Amino acid sequence: MIDASSGPREPFNKKKILDSVYNECAPDLLRYVLKLTGGDHHKSEDIVQEALLRAWSKHLPDDRGHIRPWLFRVAKNIVIDEYRKKNSRPSEVEITELALSESGDFDGTLSEVVVGNALKNLSQAHREVLYETFFLGQTIAEASTRLNIPVGTVKSRMYYALKILKGKLVDL
Repeated sequence: MIDASSGPREPFNKKKILDSVYNECAPDLLRYVLKLTGGDHHKSEDIVQEALLRAWSKHLPDDRGHIRPWLFRVAKNIVIDEYRKKNSRPSEVEITELALSESGDFDGTLSEVVVGNALKNLSQAHREVLYETFFLGQTIAEASTRLNIPVGTVKSRMYYALKILKGKLVDL
């Protein structure tokens, strides 16, 4: 039998209870989590939000006496889980502009390797002509003098060397 003297009982309102829990617990919970995360404010806010979300997904009782310790324990468990997750996999390394500038141009390095492998397929005579003209920057006449071969031979070797290189590089 319902006791009429106590008046009508207000229906269970989850949002109202959660608002009340948030107002009462969130500031203290945030301070607690800030200590656990070493002062990382963004991570702490995310953890507090996750703890409150878990409280929302549970059926909050009318009696909120047990919710505060529960929220603090949930937040601590989230911090522990994050720590374990972070340490259970290899650390991620960000490639920054500084790292790129220190290690050089990756595309350039790859091109050097590919061209280096293609150069191995050339004869010694063809490699010498390319080295003198492209890598040392000499004119055909200067390369001719250094290699002690006629200008026409330098031109011919360069033409065929580039043709062979082009064929090898297209195959890749």
